[in-house]
Amino acid sequence: MNNYITGATTALITPFKNGTLDEATFATLIQRQINNGIDAVCPVGTTGESATLSHDEHKRCIEIAGEVCKGTTTKVLAGAGSNATHEAIDIAKHAEECGVDALFSVSPYYNKPSQEGLYQHYKAIASAVKVPFMLYNVPGRTGVDILPDTVKRLFDDVENIMGIKEATGSIERTVELLAKVPDLYVFSGDDAIDFPILASGGKGITSVTANLLPDMKAELTHAALKGDFVTSKAINDELFDINKVLFCESNPIPIKAAMYIAGLTDTLEYRLPLVAPSVENMKKIETVMKKYKIVGA
Repeated sequence: MNNYITGATTALITPFKNGTLDEATFATLIQRQINNGIDAVCPVGTTGESATLSHDEHKRCIEIAGEVCKGTTTKVLAGAGSNATHEAIDIAKHAEECGVDALFSVSPYYNKPSQEGLYQHYKAIASAVKVPFMLYNVPGRTGVDILPDTVKRLFDDVENIMGIKEATGSIERTVELLAKVPDLYVFSGDDAIDFPILASGGKGITSVTANLLPDMKAELTHAALKGDFVTSKAINDELFDINKVLFCESNPIPIKAAMYIAGLTDTLEYRLPLVAPSVENMKKIETVMKKYKIVGA
């Protein structure tokens, strides 16, 4: 029996204060996730503004997640993505040294590698470590799609590649992946379709919305994994409005605004080129948030 991560995982935001990493708030946000039943936290994914963090900041976020989760049942699924393979390997090795439970790595952005390039990229990163490793496919953001045949090849050839965070927005893609690779751990990377992906055989979710509503996302996921699809679908439906508004501008602009509105962060700061949402969208986010009970805020 493997010890792969399953269940509800949260794509953590990275809080800043006066332009630098707000370590104390980051630790507090992780503790709130632990308190509300989240199975794993995901520091420095794309929601964590990883593309604009320095390497030292990226590594420090992973260290803090490990420190806060130590001795709890909440695991660390750390981000180790870059469009330069050697940089991703460096981060992956550091994360492994920090004792993380698993790694996920976004597909290279901007440079648009071929499928062979993607295969070699992921093979090199995963082979540099021993911990379980997940691919992360979000073509709408990276400009490249990790196709199912490439996923199968990686799963078959590289022992510690165990799954994929799938964010194409396509249910058909999840069905195809699990038809071709039945033992693949597919995680939903699109909040709006968490339930259908879980109902199609997904093993978990990696959620943006869970930053704000970890209790509901944990309940949704745990219900589906127990086969209680009625409860899971009802929660997914209830979350539709918040899931939609949290993507009214580029992620993580709206979720960081929501966390600030809720009082979960003291400051609303982004790294350029990201900026705060428009006044109109800020009001939309605030209005939708009134429909939900935000625990610990």
